[in-house]
Amino acid sequence: MLGIKLSNGHVLKYVIASGGLAYDGKGWFWDQPLRRFELLDERLFTTVIKTLTLQPRIGNFKWWNPLGCVRYLRGGGVVNAFGLTNPGIDWWCKNVGPRINSSETAVVGSILGETDELTEMTKRLNDFDLVGLEINASCPNTGGDILQNSDRVISGFETVANASRLPLIGKLSVAHDIGYIVPRIRGIIEAISINSVPWHIVFPNRKSPLAHLGGGGVSGKVAQPFTWKMVEDLVAITDIPVIGPSVWDYEDIGQLSGLGAMAVSFGSVLMWYPWRPTQFVRRHMAEVA
Repeated sequence: MLGIKLSNGHVLKYVIASGGLAYDGKGWFWDQPLRRFELLDERLFTTVIKTLTLQPRIGNFKWWNPLGCVRYLRGGGVVNAFGLTNPGIDWWCKNVGPRINSSETAVVGSILGETDELTEMTKRLNDFDLVGLEINASCPNTGGDILQNSDRVISGFETVANASRLPLIGKLSVAHDIGYIVPRIRGIIEAISINSVPWHIVFPNRKSPLAHLGGGGVSGKVAQPFTWKMVEDLVAITDIPVIGPSVWDYEDIGQLSGLGAMAVSFGSVLMWYPWRPTQFVRRHMAEVA
């Protein structure tokens, strides 16, 4: 059975991965026709907003060409190199935060930054009606040593925990040393989410179609051998609940549950089949009722 009960009472079961439904959990402008005809129902999900940074980042995502930094992959899945495009925490707090109402749409914040930046953003997000906060320690489209420096990752989680009133979700990658990190964040975070997989890990001998943007991160069905293996590995070493990623087909929900995931998340499937998550969840709710 799916269900991660957070310390504030909110239950994670069906999750929209970071950015899947924009910054407010109600979708991008191209999602609105689907919402109108209830082919996309955000009320069924807990939605993680697109990751915010302290300062705006231009990145690679352009609203007038949303697929310019995304490529569909044969076999089911995508590679994206959004590059953490976002308008910054100030914009979100002024224009989006005041509209968040957890009784209508369950929304989780998502942040990435250096230690002092995380502290500032966390304190500001405490003022809004969020059901949780995700610390993104694993964006595959950023430079530096964020994936390699395990102590830096742990320190970031500790920093946010000291400043936050919200339950925390730690977002990790297959590139992390989970054997070192996870035991040290037990008691700090209440769930673990899994990010897309750096291109070179999935396709070590193949040039990315987004090589000009840094290669990007792979998600969806083609990423399952890597992200689902990470689910198994996490379940084997920790009692921190895991959110199973890379749902592409309906049967994936049951398979992830069988691997030990306590919730499931929908990410890149929204780019190509945005009606599927709603369709899958309605079916799953009917079958497990």
